[in-house]
Amino acid sequence: MKIASAAKSLIAGIAAGSAAAITAVQDNVLTTGEGVTIALAVLGAWGITYAVPNKQNNAGI
Repeated sequence: MKIASAAKSLIAGIAAGSAAAITAVQDNVLTTGEGVTIALAVLGAWGITYAVPNKQNNAGI
């Protein structure tokens, strides 16, 4: 596991979770369904972002 891959997935999870949370609390109430949606957004972003490899630099730089 590379640090860059873990950091990339962590930032993606934070972004997805915060976007879902902001949308969920527009009415000043957080329901169980909205909480599950936030959790699934974070977990989905972590998994998908971690699974996709970084682009390889073929220029030799």
